Amino acid sequence: MGIGVYLPPDFMKTFSSIQQLLATLSREQKLLSELFEKRKILSFNYDYALELVDFDADKITALADYSVIRQNGNNLELDDLFLQFFEQVMEVNEEINASYINEHIQNIKQSIIYYLQENNETRKYGYLRQVKHALRKIGVIALRNVVDLNRNIDNTFKNEPNYKIKKTKLEHLDEKRNTIYTLLNQTEHMVSGEEEQTFFKVASDEELTRIIILLKLQLNECRHNLIDIQKQIIEYLNRIKHQSGVIEKLRQIKYLKDQFELRSKSNIREILSENTAVIFEPNPTYPLNVSLDQLQSDNEAMEVIRKVAKRVRTSVKSTQPLAANLSDEYLETQVQEEIQINLDEVKNGFLAGSNNLFDFVCSYDFGKDVSFDERVTIYCQMISQFDTLFRITDAYNNKQDVEFAMVYPK
Repeated sequence: MGIGVYLPPDFMKTFSSIQQLLATLSREQKLLSELFEKRKILSFNYDYALELVDFDADKITALADYSVIRQNGNNLELDDLFLQFFEQVMEVNEEINASYINEHIQNIKQSIIYYLQENNETRKYGYLRQVKHALRKIGVIALRNVVDLNRNIDNTFKNEPNYKIKKTKLEHLDEKRNTIYTLLNQTEHMVSGEEEQTFFKVASDEELTRIIILLKLQLNECRHNLIDIQKQIIEYLNRIKHQSGVIEKLRQIKYLKDQFELRSKSNIREILSENTAVIFEPNPTYPLNVSLDQLQSDNEAMEVIRKVAKRVRTSVKSTQPLAANLSDEYLETQVQEEIQINLDEVKNGFLAGSNNLFDFVCSYDFGKDVSFDERVTIYCQMISQFDTLFRITDAYNNKQDVEFAMVYPK
């Protein structure tokens, strides 16, 4: 007779390998990133998630089957396990859980007992590895809890609008600070050998010594930070007490004012008469008159005047002043002629003859006076622009201290 196994309706699949887990997270990283960034939003719509997976509903179903995400009606959210993992890795976790430290302390004590009772060297080494692993974890968890505690304290004081809730949260965070401080002292007492002298003498090796030294440094840093955090909490609580007292006084003043009893039931007149704060002084004004020339010549000033006139609804109409008549001499047409050298025309004349290029340019009539240096420049321009039409030889000549190549038409 076979035995049947009943699986509840919400039975979920599990990943068969690390490769499958990483591949699933990588494939749907766009959706998971959005879910993590909006983890504090109460609703993440299913239709929006469908867009992120290219409207493939099977991908969302697969994530739900493997408990990566959870669906509540038409809303989606990350599963608590993956959410906690992402927050811890990204160091954005706001939850302070000092029980992790206490749990590792208890695991260390149990592993020490097993180590001392075990005779097999291989299994003894396994217990020693568990102790080392737990000691490393305590240091990391302690530092992270201190950072999270400091961040939560600042966020609570700066962002919580309700004074009573703010005070209660800070007092609760102070209790967690005290719990962490106590656990740090327990850890320090344990690794110093005062409780487990036999183990740390028998099992001591180079790696365990390094771990203990690093752990003591981490615990010392945590204790110093916790002292600063305690001072910060005390300062915040004093501020809250002062602010709540001020608000309560303002409420009483507001009540008396609404009842038209502020002057008769309070000494506000005497207090205000004795107060010489700057806020009670009239605001001084320093008028600056704009020059008439600027108002008449500046177009931006005219726009400002229009806006002011429109705002005060004045009946005065502003008119743009007309410019003076232009002088006739500005309207006279002046023509200036300039003779330009046409290199194409010079090239055509050169190709029609047989003289070398330099002598041809030097004797060419350009229709205006052209100096020798300008003719040398024209010679160079001709070669650079029309070299494919010229025959450039290896022979050279000199003229007025200028050496030039002998160039002929092809």
